[in-house]
Amino acid sequence: MHSKEEKLAAISRLLDIMDDLRKGCPWDKKQTNESLRHLTIEEVYELADAILENEPEEIKKELGDLLLHIVFYSKIGEEKNQFDIADVANAISDKLIYRHPHIYGDVKVKDEKEVKENWEKLKLKEGKKSVLEGVPKSLPAMVKAMRLQEKAKGVGFDWENKEQVWEKVQEELQEFKEEAEKKNRKETEEEFGDLLFSLINYARFLNINPESALEKTNKKFIKRFQILEQEIKDQGKDLKDMNLEEMEKYWQKAKKH
Repeated sequence: MHSKEEKLAAISRLLDIMDDLRKGCPWDKKQTNESLRHLTIEEVYELADAILENEPEEIKKELGDLLLHIVFYSKIGEEKNQFDIADVANAISDKLIYRHPHIYGDVKVKDEKEVKENWEKLKLKEGKKSVLEGVPKSLPAMVKAMRLQEKAKGVGFDWENKEQVWEKVQEELQEFKEEAEKKNRKETEEEFGDLLFSLINYARFLNINPESALEKTNKKFIKRFQILEQEIKDQGKDLKDMNLEEMEKYWQKAKKH
């Protein structure tokens, strides 16, 4: 691993390259916060994929891409005399020190739970009117549900145990089933949302990240379905011409791979 001096030199090198690109590259010169936004979101998802695949080299590469974006936004802020990379680093450092009084102050905590509770209380002192304000509106719904529940837990608004949450799941499942049988579109959709929210809550109590769990299932389905497609193609058949019973035989075969 590198020394602290080498790490600082590497960051300095990246800052110099960013300066060069903004001066000399036609594409880089044209970029704005708005034009970079969707690219940044894409980079975050690519990093998330690399983490799920547990590929250190890919994680390193995607972190580099994301770091470039942070430097890029900071450079644009510097050009507008708004802020620079030092302001960005100092702001997060100041926030971390303030929100970790058990490290940089005299506050005592006994576990992770108390750390999170203190964190949310400190955020309210910063002027936030609600503990839920820190959850981005544009987050995917499943991730947002998890974060909302975690935020509420931070101030003590939570179930006492997972058994209570499982009872809530069963209750929501029954309500969803009843509305679906009545074919009430609006009510069925609402109950489905309640069911998902309660399942995410239960996953949280089991220390399961529902977004990661679902994405792993997505990847598993893709892999198996593509094996199924290839098996059918190898036998000179067409998937569109097969009935469900025939497909099921290939699906079971794919599951064994």
